[in-house]
Amino acid sequence: FQTFQHYFKQINLSMPKVKRVKKTAAAPVASAKAKKGANPLIERRPKNFSIGGDIQPKRDLRRFVKWPKYVRLQRQKKTLFQRLKVPPSVNQFTMTLDKSTATSLFKLMRKYKPETAAEKKERLRSMAEAEKTESGKKPVVVKYGLNHVTGLIEKKKAQLVVIAHDVDPIELVVWLPALCRKMNVPYCIVKGKARLGQLVHKKTAAAVCLTAVKPEDKNALNNLISTVKTNYNDRFDEIRKTWGGGN
Repeated sequence: FQTFQHYFKQINLSMPKVKRVKKTAAAPVASAKAKKGANPLIERRPKNFSIGGDIQPKRDLRRFVKWPKYVRLQRQKKTLFQRLKVPPSVNQFTMTLDKSTATSLFKLMRKYKPETAAEKKERLRSMAEAEKTESGKKPVVVKYGLNHVTGLIEKKKAQLVVIAHDVDPIELVVWLPALCRKMNVPYCIVKGKARLGQLVHKKTAAAVCLTAVKPEDKNALNNLISTVKTNYNDRFDEIRKTWGGGN
């Protein structure tokens, strides 16, 4: 063992010594690496989204939400209507009145809103104080209620019938366009049972109708009737054959 140590010492002594040079750090070349147009006074601080770091950004989690049952049902219903073949009698309720005509229709019908419960109470009180009985002509107002509207159509008293497109169940009004065509009464389908409900101080209304208007509104009503007849009553054969859905 001692002979080996003596041997290695001789080898180390015979090896030439190498000088070690200390390496100095290169000067930072800021101008070469700096981005063009970047402000050197503003320091770049990248966010760290690991545990204990920065707050995660808000993401759209609607896909993972457990929605209420009624929301799920209405979405499933919409999907079914898109995929299944929809018969013409149901599909006709997707053919709603255009926006400009609907605006003028609601503008006219707002003039003939029925009185509210508070207004009726006030009218009866004033009549009782004056000791009068109800007399004179009936006020010209929008008629509502499915049975009432149906009776007016059958008697041919309705001048214009307006049906909501989103009545549920649809069976409540699915026969109403056919009845209007049979009795030759102008009808139209508009978006929103809630919009019709607002006209008569209710949450919703399946159908409303006008039986008469004031002389100054006759021209506006006639224009609406001609538009509505062209789009609905006169297109009976086309509507009767048009299926929907099945995309």
